[in-house]
Amino acid sequence: QVQLVESGGGLVQAGGSLRLSCAASGRAISNFVMGWFRQAPGKEREIVAAISGSGSRTYYPDSVKGRFTISRDNAKNTVYLQMSSLKPEDTAVYYCAVDMNNAILLRTSVSAYDAWGRGTPVTVSS
Repeated sequence: QVQLVESGGGLVQAGGSLRLSCAASGRAISNFVMGWFRQAPGKEREIVAAISGSGSRTYYPDSVKGRFTISRDNAKNTVYLQMSSLKPEDTAVYYCAVDMNNAILLRTSVSAYDAWGRGTPVTVSS
């Protein structure tokens, strides 16, 4: 089983940037798709980025495209989410997750991911 620990969240003003990290342990993640999700109060958890095992393919929903960048360092067993031009509506708890069923297909549903971190909160003030 893979254990995931997120870090890097915090309070930032609108227009600012944050870099989230997700450190994996227990198993190498180089063969798995990794995703970042977020959940705002009263809302469903939604995907904000996904990356293939090699890092060659990425996915972003329109809401964050051009502002968020997902990357990975398989040697460090770590995935990152660089967030810029942050908006108040980006406020949420951000979760890292692993899809242990494939390394290529970038699935977007919560149910496709097998293991999750506990999340790191991000608050964007206006």
